[in-house]
Amino acid sequence: MKATERLHALGQSLWLDNITRDLLTSGTLQRYINELSVTGLTSNPSIFDHAITHSKAYDDEIRRQAGSGKSGEALFFELAIQDLTKAADMFAAIHKRTAGVDGWVSLEVSPLLAHDTAKTVAEARALHGQARRANLFIKIPGTLEGLPAIEEAIFAGVPINVTLLFSRDDYVRAADAYMRGLERRVAAGLDPDVRSVASVFVSRWDKATLEKVPAELRDRLGIAVSQQSYKAYRDLLASERWQRLEGYGARPQRLLFASTSTKDPQASDVLYIGALAAPNTVNTMPEETLLAFGEHGSVGQAMPRDGGDAEQVLVAIARAGVDVSALAKQLQDEGAKGFVDSWKDLLGAIEAKSKALT
Repeated sequence: MKATERLHALGQSLWLDNITRDLLTSGTLQRYINELSVTGLTSNPSIFDHAITHSKAYDDEIRRQAGSGKSGEALFFELAIQDLTKAADMFAAIHKRTAGVDGWVSLEVSPLLAHDTAKTVAEARALHGQARRANLFIKIPGTLEGLPAIEEAIFAGVPINVTLLFSRDDYVRAADAYMRGLERRVAAGLDPDVRSVASVFVSRWDKATLEKVPAELRDRLGIAVSQQSYKAYRDLLASERWQRLEGYGARPQRLLFASTSTKDPQASDVLYIGALAAPNTVNTMPEETLLAFGEHGSVGQAMPRDGGDAEQVLVAIARAGVDVSALAKQLQDEGAKGFVDSWKDLLGAIEAKSKALT
């Protein structure tokens, strides 16, 4: 049994953090589904920017869409939804078999709308409606500015992938926004079965502290924060507040571990995969990491329900001079800026290709 299959048997979903048109049409994604237990997929502006810039697979469609007058974000979303609906259809059987727990794909709203709740929610509803796929998540960053949009989108019945979470506190705020949206649906007499995942980013913690902590603490911060977030996740599911919602028919917002490729060249290329094995969670990983784990990964014990040694590691890292709370905010701010930069690069690439092709 491959390590990916063992991880799936433990109860964790393996999602691919990548999408290209070639991946869909060549049979590669289907092979990952069949052979590596992949049950979902995520995307972001950087992934699409790389896919469109480094492939001719989109050229004919860009030429056709540009010729019909589409440009900028409208043209991009047309391309992205074409890819993601195809991927969603490939995961549709999994989505049905798991009663909506698994088999999801994700599309991000424009990060340029980050400070406008109403426009973010409107775009989330429009994109989900345009795709016409039940297993499509719309991604909204879990920044302080994004939390109201998350609540409103859930209340509107749009499945949401809350992205760009870094700390336990980030996760708790995102979960609170999710539950507020569900509680408002219950109060309004609406079905509270609106799905969501909360994506905690892992490896950027260790990349930011490689040269700041002693050798024995190197590459341990991302795992410790993940363990801490997992404990908060399990505590929330045991809370009276959640159990009341569950009684009305709500389903848990699953914890998702994102950014799980190893950034330290001295560490294992599958460092975060086995360490983050936890039932009823998701690990979304780049293609290279997925293939490496399938080839030489291993699965040991599941992550401890109580967070294991997370608190001791975090105390030791604080003693080494790292302000974890300040770093969480810095990483989220940098991530939000990176999303905007990637978005602008993506639109620039589409504009350049449109001009060249037409």
